[in-house]
Amino acid sequence: MPLSVREREAFLAEPHIASLAVEAGEGRAPLAVPVWYDYVPGGEIEFLTDGDSRKAMLVEKAGRFTVLVQRDSPTYRYVSVEGPVAGSHPTTREELSRIASRYLPSEAVPGYVQGSDLNVLVTFRMRPERWLSADLGAVG
Repeated sequence: MPLSVREREAFLAEPHIASLAVEAGEGRAPLAVPVWYDYVPGGEIEFLTDGDSRKAMLVEKAGRFTVLVQRDSPTYRYVSVEGPVAGSHPTTREELSRIASRYLPSEAVPGYVQGSDLNVLVTFRMRPERWLSADLGAVG
């Protein structure tokens, strides 16, 4: 059963590991890779990556991407959202701290941020356009 707008946005706002998919070119399947991301209901999706990575180059070229998040325990749910790149810019220390704090224990965030090279990171933002979602219910 599809999730309501409120349910899908709340689920996407939880700190799941996302699968990012982007067109990879003629004769190639889409590139699909895991990413840390941030989302506030009603807003844009943000993720950061090395600006010289294949992922960054493909997202820049395609101008759009898809993010899929899922829960693999009852009740099984997923949300997939596609949209255009709304912008990109060099990652700030605040962005890196905010996104890292969604996934790491609080005591690990300062060391992670300190050890990251902000000179190579870029933050991409996506404006959600198309959504797919489902709650597949509890098992057994």
